[in-house]
Amino acid sequence: MDMFAGEDDVAQWEVALLPLRGVARLPVLLPLAWHLRQRDSARADALAAEALALLPETTLDAPARTALAARMHLAQAEVLWLRGALDAAETAAHLAFEQLCALDEHAGCADAHWLQAWIAIDRGDHERRDAELALAMAAAEKAQDRQRQRIIEAATARWAILRDPHSAAGWNTHLAPEPEPLACPAAYAAWRHDYLGVAATLSSDFGSAASHYIRSYESALATGQLRAAITSATNIGEDFTNLNDHHAALEWMQCALDLARPTGWPRSVGACLMHTADTMRRLGRLDAAEELLHEALIILAPLSGARSYAIALQYLGDLSLDRGDYAAALDAFVRLEGRADALQQADFQTVARRGQAHALSGLERPQEALRAAQEAVRLAGEQRNAHHQITALRVLSLLHSRHALPSPQGMTELNATLHYLHQALALASTIAGYTVPGDLLDALAREYACAGSYQQAYQMAVAASAARDKTHSQEATNRAVAMQVHHQTEHARAEGLHHRELAASEARRAEVLQQTSAMLERLSAIGRDITIHLDAAAVFQALDRHVGALLDAHTFAIYLYDAAAQSLTRAFGVEGGRALPTNVIPLSHPHSFSVRSLNERREVYVEDLAKTANSFVIPGTCPNHSALYVPLLVGERALGVMTVQSLAVNAFGERERLIFRTLCAYGAIALDNAQAYRQLQDAQTQLVSQEKLAALGSLMAGVAHELNTPIGNSLLIASTLQQKTAEIEQQLNGPGLRRSELAAYVADAQKASELVMRGLTSAADLVNSFKQVAVDRTTEQRRMFNLQQVVHEVVATMMNRIRNANHSIEYDIPDALAMDSYPGPFGQVLANFINNALLHAFEGRSHGRMRLSAGTPFEGRALVVFSDNGGGIPAENQSRIFDPFFTTKLGQGGSGLGLSISYNIVTSLLGGQISVNSSPAGTSFTLDLPLTAPLPEDTGPVAIYH
Repeated sequence: MDMFAGEDDVAQWEVALLPLRGVARLPVLLPLAWHLRQRDSARADALAAEALALLPETTLDAPARTALAARMHLAQAEVLWLRGALDAAETAAHLAFEQLCALDEHAGCADAHWLQAWIAIDRGDHERRDAELALAMAAAEKAQDRQRQRIIEAATARWAILRDPHSAAGWNTHLAPEPEPLACPAAYAAWRHDYLGVAATLSSDFGSAASHYIRSYESALATGQLRAAITSATNIGEDFTNLNDHHAALEWMQCALDLARPTGWPRSVGACLMHTADTMRRLGRLDAAEELLHEALIILAPLSGARSYAIALQYLGDLSLDRGDYAAALDAFVRLEGRADALQQADFQTVARRGQAHALSGLERPQEALRAAQEAVRLAGEQRNAHHQITALRVLSLLHSRHALPSPQGMTELNATLHYLHQALALASTIAGYTVPGDLLDALAREYACAGSYQQAYQMAVAASAARDKTHSQEATNRAVAMQVHHQTEHARAEGLHHRELAASEARRAEVLQQTSAMLERLSAIGRDITIHLDAAAVFQALDRHVGALLDAHTFAIYLYDAAAQSLTRAFGVEGGRALPTNVIPLSHPHSFSVRSLNERREVYVEDLAKTANSFVIPGTCPNHSALYVPLLVGERALGVMTVQSLAVNAFGERERLIFRTLCAYGAIALDNAQAYRQLQDAQTQLVSQEKLAALGSLMAGVAHELNTPIGNSLLIASTLQQKTAEIEQQLNGPGLRRSELAAYVADAQKASELVMRGLTSAADLVNSFKQVAVDRTTEQRRMFNLQQVVHEVVATMMNRIRNANHSIEYDIPDALAMDSYPGPFGQVLANFINNALLHAFEGRSHGRMRLSAGTPFEGRALVVFSDNGGGIPAENQSRIFDPFFTTKLGQGGSGLGLSISYNIVTSLLGGQISVNSSPAGTSFTLDLPLTAPLPEDTGPVAIYH
């Protein structure tokens, strides 16, 4: 496994992964997850997790599985490091290292040590960094991996010259370009040019530094090293700032931020923000600089041991000096000194003491300031950093101009201020190509004037003016340098683009040879044709049609997986144009290619069945010579297996297998959709049946309650009459019966008979109504019926619920309005309207009123209106009330099917239309129905009733 890879390789892995399913994805998941770890860390993490989950299903031996798992753990560890989770990253990296070490996987061990080194860098543990880089180098040497060795050498050199700038000469020779080819030259170029950029910056050669960093940036991007690319971009911006090209500097800072922000990596985002803040400070935009720097410090706080945080402290100190906040500046530079000592990086030690001297001067602590400034001068001299030495000498001159301090030994000028300014001037003159700043000469002129040496003051003022003119010229030169660097950038970018286009052209040519664009378009159209069906039989027919047109298919079959029976059942099969019978293959079959394809979740291609030791022919089929088996997968779910077989040997090349894989993918999606649709239909039918049974049960309960009153009254009267008859019989057999007593008994008997007859007649009428309604609802019997009578029967069955809820209903139906239709379903619609009003319209109300009316405004049609004076339907719900399962009372008595069923009955079975009009004053439903319902063949299938 290479350490880094180019974009073309990653693109090829991305394309190769698309058609693969199950464990067949594993060989591609491994390199793709590894090389996406910085390109797209979230996706790399997900792919690594997927690979680890698939490992138990592979047939690889234990060492191979362990090596693969270790590499994925290492990728996940790098993602954790980038996100700033250093403890978790270190734990995961150590686990991967132990696994790789046990296998003597030296290249992997080198990568684990490399990652551990960067974790140590972000912790600020540079002794551990050096140790890990040394171990990484040793492992790379054992692996005989020259590319890894060169990358590790360049990174080691980078950190070595930051600790000791004097070592740069030796490293420059060691890292010179070598003649031997590397697997990925751009990967090494990123680190070599990063080192050269650091070396040039330390020697104040900012133009060369920017040029090297730009090459590092381009190479890092091309090889997926996003964190290194972000670092290079910020360094380019810093070098352009030193070239006085702040516009270009900010462009590169913005480029770095654009790369870093989407990643959310704290170290990268924080570094971009702090470098941008320093550029803003140099432009005089102190408020903007402070805001950016404050955000950077918050982000970098968990990484306070890293070099980035030390740079942020330097920028904070410089910003505080510019604002005159000397206490804050001193605190920042003291903290920087602590980090410099811990990091053992010489440039920070000089900057820290120079900044402390300036801050102490502002705080009126001249003796301490003097010691700090002198130490800064000494350190800069030891490091041979003229830029830092000049800055420290100017701080010394500032101290002597502000405070009464002892004159330095060997002073040859009029005072100490002039002494240090002349030293800075002399040092500046030794730097090739360095233009003395005009403000330095201005300071000399002011100091001579204060000392009364006006002639020298005048000379210095003239020199300052000339220096400013030259500075303008120098700024133009710097701009030219910047433009040259930009040109080099564009040239390098153009070359890289040219090479990438050549590679892409070759890839496209190979792809065209493999598969034409016309075929791709055809497959796309075929996919739409297959997946448009929601019926399994139609999907089978579509697949058979297209397989026969595209491939040499003597036999085509589709086997579906039966989880309960642990078998594959042939749901569809065609051989030589004739249908094949159903066949069942148990998953325990030892030699079935279909079973192997399903179990292993991969394509199985047999070029010559005659040469296969354990091949067998299913009874009733023809022996073929080549066969292709592909599992039908939806995600990780296996629906079955598709097979195509030919009488020719090796009939299916790469192009044919790609076509068949594509058809299998479309088929799996279509069959999964068909299965889901069938389940939805079954669930809908079950819910509708339950709704109808519930409605009939409610009807029976209402009728039973209505029968209780007349039958109960009749029983009471009958029992009273029985008692009276017994009393008359006693009197007749006893002392005798008077005429008045007999007359009273006869009168009571007549009244009781009338009441009993009235109650029983009412009960009989109600029973007849119930029988008619129940028969109509259960049989959907079509007949001639009187609309008023049907409405009366439906209302009668529901009066109990209406009265108990303290509401009322009235109806106005013409006596002679007859219809040839379906009274049961029509009654169900009315019942649904009444139930809907009781449940929704009158919620929290009493004395609600419902009304039913009907008329024949047009010949051959009836207009039926049901209205209530309830609260109305909210405007946002009115367009959805007829949708299946839509209810605002889910779990409170509402199923969401009542009005949907009513809509289907009216528009399909009854052949009419339904509309609703609602306001806060109430709701009305209007049914426009034909007096003669359409014949069954005139209407579409009404699945909701079957």
